[in-house]
Amino acid sequence: MIPNMRRQDRQVASFSEIIDILARCDTIRLGLNAGEQPYVVPLSFGMEAAEGAITLYFHGAKEGFKHELMAKNPKVCVEADIFHGYRQTERSVTTEYESFIGFGKAEPVFGEESAKGLDLLLTHCGFDGFAYGSGALDAVSVYKITLDEYTAKRRFLA
Repeated sequence: MIPNMRRQDRQVASFSEIIDILARCDTIRLGLNAGEQPYVVPLSFGMEAAEGAITLYFHGAKEGFKHELMAKNPKVCVEADIFHGYRQTERSVTTEYESFIGFGKAEPVFGEESAKGLDLLLTHCGFDGFAYGSGALDAVSVYKITLDEYTAKRRFLA
């Protein structure tokens, strides 16, 4: 559950603006439940968005700590942000930024959906249409995150 945003004046409510922010982010940070403490890992990602729904894709090695954690508990938190610099105000120094937070479920995908996820990731990373070999999908695991809830925020940038 996303808590109510304390500073409603910074909330981005428009779906198209939220997607624009996320599309300009280079990296997502994936938050996983690791028992007594959280585990956060930065990832490259691809995305698909339509009619208020957002699905993210990422890839990685076929085994490892994040895969173990997602197998135990697929509920995840995703954070992404764009840092635009510091600004001095009358009383302080603060940050100009745009950010995104979402909650959902991560699950491995296979076959055509795996290829779709990898294609979306490559497109987001600036390699639209990159022709990877058939062995690429055999060498990695591709996951999708279906977001149930999300929110975005910005400070300044008027």
